[in-house]
Amino acid sequence: MTRPPGSRTRLIASATARGRGRRTVNPPLERGSTLLSDRAEDMRDDNLGPVYGLEGLAPQRALAAALADLEGAHRTVLAPSGLAAVALPLLALLRPGDEVLATDALYGPSRRFLTRFMAARGVTSRFHDPGLKAAAIAGLFGPETRLVLVESPASLTFEMVDVPELAALARARGVLSAIDNTWAAGLAFRPLDHGADVSVQAVTKYVAGHSDVLMGAVSVRDPALARALDHAVEDLGWHVSPDDAWLALRGLRTLPIRMAAHAASALVVAAWLAGRPEVSEVRYPPLPGSPGHALWCRDYSGAAGLMGVVTQGWSEARAHAFLNRLNLFGLGYSWGGFESLITHETGQMALRQSPPALPGTLLRLHVGLEDPADLIADLDQAFSATADV
Repeated sequence: MTRPPGSRTRLIASATARGRGRRTVNPPLERGSTLLSDRAEDMRDDNLGPVYGLEGLAPQRALAAALADLEGAHRTVLAPSGLAAVALPLLALLRPGDEVLATDALYGPSRRFLTRFMAARGVTSRFHDPGLKAAAIAGLFGPETRLVLVESPASLTFEMVDVPELAALARARGVLSAIDNTWAAGLAFRPLDHGADVSVQAVTKYVAGHSDVLMGAVSVRDPALARALDHAVEDLGWHVSPDDAWLALRGLRTLPIRMAAHAASALVVAAWLAGRPEVSEVRYPPLPGSPGHALWCRDYSGAAGLMGVVTQGWSEARAHAFLNRLNLFGLGYSWGGFESLITHETGQMALRQSPPALPGTLLRLHVGLEDPADLIADLDQAFSATADV
């Protein structure tokens, strides 16, 4: 039996598949709102293609199809941003009186959407200790719990959850499971293969890969969930531009190569940082000894370049001085592009119900595609230059 092609091959083979005549490798960049029909009888015939630009033209449809293949999904729906992709299943699947259970380490804007927008519309939220095991999380389900929102690794502090176990426990209780899988980009980990109902990712990050696109994607296997997502997007009038979809599709073709390079460099940098006296802890699941390393080894086929670094007794002033001294790490939010980035994140811990007791400041590093030896040299000189701050 011929071995089925892997993700690396499929992401390219979908562009070169035969049977479609002479054409460009990438889909045409179609821009349009009004779509014309030859006959009045055809104007509402969905079998002939989209009837209005909001439904997506060639770039959007090609991107959604490629992402669905990557995620092993029945359907992938595009959203205008990563946050919109998190919001979409919440809007589509929850009703007043429902409850969401989520990690206390949830991505800040996702938390804000739950506690401000959804709460004002009758959907409540509870937040659990990020370090809880799957069975303990499931033990918190109540009669109103409709959806468990998972991040694994969790934002900023990178706790891991046993997704297969939690998804199975949730399904047994009639609770939907949704995972923000941006860290793994649908490539290093495929939540739908492990029982999750909904896989969300910010296409902004690794898929687009060049820090010039804002987009999200929601993938599901259940046709009923797909219909609910479609209806919500239709009712909200959300749209992804053809130019952005074209750029994201171009990025998607090289995703496996880029992510492998990010992961390899990040592990080198993480191991070096773990040996520094200024560092109390490196939170990066692929690093041996890091929280969640065993789960990462079991379930993941790769990694991102994003990690948390806890310093040893630093003040905010020293953290800022350190960041200001760096030359190769950009000071900016988001991640997943070709460039290395660093941010100071201690302030975000105050948003949590039970902030972790950290011995120093919390830094978040994204290791880009630069030579890791150069990144280490840059970090080393910044440590030395700020030793007396």
